[in-house]
Amino acid sequence: MEVNVVGIDCATDPRNVGYAFGRFFGGCTVVEHVAVGTADLSPVRAITDWLDSCSDATLIALDAPLGWPAPLAEALQNHKAGQPLPTEANRLFRRETDRVIRERTGKQSLDVGADRIARTAHAGLSLLGELRSNLADPIPLASSVPTSDRRAIEVYPAATLAAHQIDARGYKAALGKKKREWVLSQVEKQIAVQAVIPDLDRGSDGIDAALCVLAAHDFLLGTAIAPDEETPYRTEGWIWVRDPCAAGNQDG
Repeated sequence: MEVNVVGIDCATDPRNVGYAFGRFFGGCTVVEHVAVGTADLSPVRAITDWLDSCSDATLIALDAPLGWPAPLAEALQNHKAGQPLPTEANRLFRRETDRVIRERTGKQSLDVGADRIARTAHAGLSLLGELRSNLADPIPLASSVPTSDRRAIEVYPAATLAAHQIDARGYKAALGKKKREWVLSQVEKQIAVQAVIPDLDRGSDGIDAALCVLAAHDFLLGTAIAPDEETPYRTEGWIWVRDPCAAGNQDG
């Protein structure tokens, strides 16, 4: 079965949004195009046009939180200014998926309930909402491989790198081009990157979009950590990251 794949490195400024298009077929993934938003072509427009040209199953992997902690929503529902919050801070501001990713990969995702990452979450959800509107498609969140429709998942490139044992320290630095090139060489051991990665000289937006495709690849292979039924993933969201203990993992 072939699945179209879109990786999106979300950002509050559309000019910093990286996006990548690829295909999954026969257990392999190919990245065909990578771009970063410009003043002339917004990521939403470019992604809409590409999705509109695709048929069959499609998976959209977004690097942004797609939900908020359930205890936070419950605590704030009837909260009044000046009153204490009875719930412990980590339970209020971190989701169950954040705790699981920390335990399994050693990477602590930012607290969507208490950090500026909430603005990126808002931007990511807005982007997904615009895609739904443009395509007249509900694009629900996926918990299994899409077979004929479009689905979306939340991903976290830093945890994907850790799960694949790729030491990426310094790859986001302004002068980190050599490190970004090395990280790309390690990613290419897992998926085929046939596209030119833009702006490697200046930043990581393009390579992060390719990493979103790698995370989607892991999901489609069935090697990603899945939530159990007791996890409130339908309201909080779930970060899909390769299980570090999955068979065939290569050292970076």
